[in-house]
Amino acid sequence: MRHPIGFAAILCSASVLAGAPALAQSGPGQVVGSTSSAVCTNPSPNHASMSGMVVGFSQSENEQNPFRAAETNSVKAAAKTAGVQRLLYTNANDDQAKQVSDIESMISQGAKALIVAPLNSTGLQPALEQAAAKNIPVITIDRVTAGTECKDFITNIGSNFYVQGERSANALAQAVGGKAKILEIQGAYGNAVESERTQGFADALKKHPGMHLLAAQTGNWSATDAQRVMEQMLLAHSTANALYSHADVMTLGAMRAIQQSGKKPGRDIRIVSIDGTKTMVQAIADGRAQADVETNPRFGPLSFKALGEWFDGKPVSQKLIMKDALYDKANAAHALKTGAPY
Repeated sequence: MRHPIGFAAILCSASVLAGAPALAQSGPGQVVGSTSSAVCTNPSPNHASMSGMVVGFSQSENEQNPFRAAETNSVKAAAKTAGVQRLLYTNANDDQAKQVSDIESMISQGAKALIVAPLNSTGLQPALEQAAAKNIPVITIDRVTAGTECKDFITNIGSNFYVQGERSANALAQAVGGKAKILEIQGAYGNAVESERTQGFADALKKHPGMHLLAAQTGNWSATDAQRVMEQMLLAHSTANALYSHADVMTLGAMRAIQQSGKKPGRDIRIVSIDGTKTMVQAIADGRAQADVETNPRFGPLSFKALGEWFDGKPVSQKLIMKDALYDKANAAHALKTGAPY
C-alpha cells in the first residue's frame, strides 16, 4: 500500500478487478475492455453531489478534429446529465503553457474536480500539483501525462495505443495478402499516442516478413502537414503500395496527396488508419480505404461515474481501457447505419 505525499485524502492500493466493477458498465457507445488492478480510493469520502459541484474540463486541441469535438461533446453532455452546477470549459488549442494556465484558472474559479485531456506526456506538473494541494481529484482522458497515480490524478480513461498499432499492422497485412511496401504517417512527437502506435505497428510487422516499412514521418495530427508529407514520401518511394496513418484527420490529407499523384486510394495504395470517424468508415465502405481502428472518444459518462465513485469512497481503477472496434469492408456499411462511428 502506498501513501503519496501531499494528497492526504487519497489512499492508493492494489486490488483485484472486482475493486471497480461498476465502471465497466458504461453508457451507449462505451465498453470498458479492461481495468487496472491498481486502484485509488478516497479514505475520507464526503459523498459530494455532482448537482452542486463546479467541475473543470481542459481540452487540449482544436475541435476541428472530429475526435476532439466528439470528446468535448461527450463531456458536456455527461455534465448536463450529472446535473453539475457549472462546467468550466477551456481549450488549450495545442499550446502546452496555455493548458497549464487553463487548469490553474479553473482551480482558482472553484473547481472541485477536473477532467483533463493532456496535450503532451509531460508539462502539466505545475497545474497538477496545485490540484493535489487542494485535494481536487483529476481524471485524465485519452492521453496519459507524467505524474503520480492517486496524487496527481486518480485514473486515466483511454485506449491501448500500442495494441492499436498492432491491430493496424495485422489489418493491413490481411488487406494486402501479407506483402506490402509501406509508408507511415505518425502523430506529433512528444506523447504516448504517437510512440505507442509506432512501436505496436513495428513489433507486429515482425510477424509478417513480406511487409516492409519504407519511410515514416510525422504529420503532426494535421491534414495539411500529412498531405505535404505524403507528397514527399510518394516522390521518394514510388513503389509504395500501402499507408499506415496514426489518425483519420491525417489520413484524409494523405488521400488527397495520393489522388493528386495519379494513384487511387484503396486500390493503388492500401490504407489503414486509426480513429473510427464517419468520414473514414465511409471511405472503407466505398473501397477507398481498407481498415480503421477505432479510438473511442466518448469519455464523459465514464469520467463522471469515476468521480462519483471517488467522492463516495469506492475504489477507482487507475486505468480504464476502452474496447475499440475495428472497421473494415465486412462491417463498415453496417456500422454507419447504426451510428457507431463519430
